[in-house]
Amino acid sequence: MRVLKSWRRFVPVYLLLCLTLGLAVLPGCARDNDEAAGSITIAGSTSVQPFAEMLAEEYARRYPDRPPVNVQGGGSSAGARAALSGTAHIGMMSREPAESEKELVPTVIAVDALALIVHRDNKVVDLTKDQIKDIFSGRITDWGELGGTPGAIHVISREEGSGTRDAFDGLIMEGDDVLARAIVQDSNGAVRETVARDPRAIGYVSLGLVDDRVRAVTVDGARASVTSVQRGEYTLVRPFLFVVKGDYTPEAKEFLDFVLSEEGQRILAEEGLVTEQR
Repeated sequence: MRVLKSWRRFVPVYLLLCLTLGLAVLPGCARDNDEAAGSITIAGSTSVQPFAEMLAEEYARRYPDRPPVNVQGGGSSAGARAALSGTAHIGMMSREPAESEKELVPTVIAVDALALIVHRDNKVVDLTKDQIKDIFSGRITDWGELGGTPGAIHVISREEGSGTRDAFDGLIMEGDDVLARAIVQDSNGAVRETVARDPRAIGYVSLGLVDDRVRAVTVDGARASVTSVQRGEYTLVRPFLFVVKGDYTPEAKEFLDFVLSEEGQRILAEEGLVTEQR
């Protein structure tokens, strides 16, 4: 699955700007600060973020003498930019790098499925890909058209630039636009919480984030599950990637090795991702 100084006098001014601007505006500020503090920064996809945080916690527990791992969100595009600019040691992405990001070297850490989620009280249990496309493009607007309780469908989507949104657009929308009145959220967790509170809502999230507050519908009769993905029955899948420009630093490579180890892959598998351990 692993498919996936002569200007010394200016240093005080540089450091002051880094601190003043929040360590992220000037290229290299965040990474330089982390290196000085002896930590590793990983930034990007909010889909990958919660899994990376779990891995970072276990890594710190197992290897207390190694540099700690600082995990930040921002989205897949932000992760690509952070890796390209050097403001993060590792970028996280939940989509393949675009042509403009071809300098990045991707490593697949796991495969994720996109789950279409509804409120637990929603009577609709199965949707076809065409129906999902029609819902999110605005051609189907009422749950009654799908055999559910009549009422307006509230579409919940991710923001443009999100890896989850890019994957959804490619797997479902196929060139159609998500309707303009869709409620846009900036993380999978926010999508899940919105759907959990709204009986008429539908959204899409990483399979690993589906819990008992929402319900994943079957798609073309296939259940959103690890087993269905492995069998090739459920096809709404995308890679979870770590990306770097060039080579990993020795410290970042140690963390990557842990993620790809039997223990790291077991952690991801237990959270609903498809890995070499499943």
